[in-house]
Amino acid sequence: MDRRFKYLWDRQVVYRRDPISDIPDEETDVYMFYKDGTYQCYDLFRSKAKITTWKSFYWHMMVLWHLNPEWEDSDAMEVATFLAYKPNGFTTFTMNKWNIARLIYEVSVLDLEEPPRNKLRKIIFKPRCGLDKSEKLSIVGKLIGRMKGIKKEDIYSSMLLINDSDEKITIAKLANSLKCTPRTIHRRMCNDLKKVKEELNEQI
Repeated sequence: MDRRFKYLWDRQVVYRRDPISDIPDEETDVYMFYKDGTYQCYDLFRSKAKITTWKSFYWHMMVLWHLNPEWEDSDAMEVATFLAYKPNGFTTFTMNKWNIARLIYEVSVLDLEEPPRNKLRKIIFKPRCGLDKSEKLSIVGKLIGRMKGIKKEDIYSSMLLINDSDEKITIAKLANSLKCTPRTIHRRMCNDLKKVKEELNEQI
């Protein structure tokens, strides 16, 4: 099922934000490159992977409320109910209203001024940059190639780009995009990355 983004657009829900204080080491018309990475980029629903666990849904709601600080409890409840309804295309399961209400209460008592824990990103492509998947992967390989060693976040970025093109993620494709050997990818593939790879491939 395709995600029903129109609801979020009509409500002017913010679900993407570039870094606000971290300065890129290099910036062009199509990307921003952070040599040491940044935790400040939030880009929900960027990949085709859906929300598959309660923990992931909880994190998504923390981020959404952080990015939409004007929300009241009722706003968060309405958006959460929409996202949690499986036919709307954002989750692989449907939660009942009592569990959603409990989640909203738990999130509401958090310090939402504090940015939620996030994944480290080194390369952020700008919206509507006009590049296709192969062009993006070429840039990733070039930028990462300047640095010593392949990091977990480099593999994660390549995974998302491959998934965006409706292709299965393989070790060979990751090695090719990052200009390294398959053995290097195997060495860097922690359990978390393996799980992400499986979840993304299940959506294809």
